[in-house]
Amino acid sequence: MTKKAGGAGHGAHADHTGAKGKPTQSARTVPTPAGDARITWHTALDARAVLALGHGAGGGIEARDLRALAAALPPAGITVALVEQPWRVAGKKVAPAPKTLDAAWRELWPALCSPGLPVVAGGRSAGARVACRTGSELGAAAVLALSFPLHPPGKPEKSRVEELTGAGVPVLVVQGGRDPFGRPAEFPEGTRIAEVPHGDHGFAVPKSAGIGQEEAMSLLTDAVTGWLSGLSLPSGGGRG
Repeated sequence: MTKKAGGAGHGAHADHTGAKGKPTQSARTVPTPAGDARITWHTALDARAVLALGHGAGGGIEARDLRALAAALPPAGITVALVEQPWRVAGKKVAPAPKTLDAAWRELWPALCSPGLPVVAGGRSAGARVACRTGSELGAAAVLALSFPLHPPGKPEKSRVEELTGAGVPVLVVQGGRDPFGRPAEFPEGTRIAEVPHGDHGFAVPKSAGIGQEEAMSLLTDAVTGWLSGLSLPSGGGRG
């Protein structure tokens, strides 16, 4: 990882540990003003925090980085909540305006806080923007920004850096080395950033890269795990 210098239960059942004491998966539908959202919980044993992750505008929770974190973090004591926005649950192909995404995220936040644990807000791309815009307001312990879209491809003058710097809580950016929405070197001084070498906006690495796809995902999950371990987490969740 590189760092720039500078500065009541959450699923349908009460038992989420499984018959053999292993982390389990469950889903919950949450009504919002924009329609039903869905949270898929990957529940850790003796969890010390929840990492809530929203998806991007061009896909859902099947994204490789979200799936990788949902698999890697529960064994490390972090429950992962993958959040599907109402437009995605409804089968629509186009995401609504940012204010609609934020409104839905605010509405489902109490469900994310329901385990009574600190909640780290996060997401990839558009989901990362939502987490940054609402993190401080909702009482998130920190924000994880995966593939933060610093600007539209080829238009660095249309910067969204104020969303990132205005998060008001500790932020980790995980960015692909060749992300057209913003390469690691384009982020402002003081940004805590982990680079996935050769990764594009979806963290795909070309066959010609010096690392394979599995190694790239391991770099991502290791960076996030290490960052979460170093956070000073509060004893409870954010504003519910």
